Amino acid sequence: MRPRLALRPVTRPAVRRLGAAVAVPLLLVGAACAPTEDADDTATEADPSASADAAADPAACAADAVMEPGTLTIGTDSPAYEPWFTDNDPTTGEGFESALAYEVADRLGFAEDAVSWVKVPFNTSYKPGPKEFDFDINQISITPERAERVDFSSGYYSAAQAVIALDGNPAAEATSIEDLKGLRLGAQTGTTSLTAIRDVIQPDGETAVFEDTNAAKQAMMNDQIDALLADLPTAFYITAVEIPKASIIGQFQPETGDQEEFGMLFEKGSPLVACVDAALAEMTEDGTLADLEQEWLSDTVGVPELR
Repeated sequence: MRPRLALRPVTRPAVRRLGAAVAVPLLLVGAACAPTEDADDTATEADPSASADAAADPAACAADAVMEPGTLTIGTDSPAYEPWFTDNDPTTGEGFESALAYEVADRLGFAEDAVSWVKVPFNTSYKPGPKEFDFDINQISITPERAERVDFSSGYYSAAQAVIALDGNPAAEATSIEDLKGLRLGAQTGTTSLTAIRDVIQPDGETAVFEDTNAAKQAMMNDQIDALLADLPTAFYITAVEIPKASIIGQFQPETGDQEEFGMLFEKGSPLVACVDAALAEMTEDGTLADLEQEWLSDTVGVPELR
């Protein structure tokens, strides 16, 4: 078993805004965090036993669908970045994905003190085989390749790719995809951002690959790369809070126009998928999901589109 993150009972606070400076667009455009991997022959078929009728009541559905009776085990990576989480602590109920996870847990019938968090490195979450969590939430994009190895919930958020550069760097003058080709670009390993560099931008030089976003940010600060790519909400937080001397020079979506969405990730065949989908459907219908997006990932405009 991986070591569990320290869990403490929390009272979910009223959701707070990041503020206009950290506001994040709700653009239903390109992808944020998913590579494409080859399918693995060890993947199994999804369990069809969870019917729509059984999932009509998410709490009744989930009672016998979790690993440990009475406990909902949720995975995410560490560091857990803002605005998805706050203070690198998923247990607070603050940040879009933390707040979303606790709202889903509540609808599944699990009180806050019945939620347990485990650390799951991003690159291992979508590997085939048994999982040590009921679901993982970590800006993991849904792709056909991953869906052969693991199961996903319905999508809960979509975001564009964003290009970040320090003010004064030649990258800050880029106005098109073509302008990015001659630059030193980097992104976190295992993300759609990295895939977008290689497949969409197709730079002239070698792409820098980093273990996490912190390493990529430091490389940009050290002039080891000209620009880094990240999902748009993360890019807004980086430029508004962490590196004010950096700017988002543009955003873009896949050339196909296909929409990639973040989904909660499950072990292949997990009966909990139908339960979570029912909870997300409730949240969509009653406006809760939109409210969480508005509070944590507020609207903004003005990021140019790179073509």
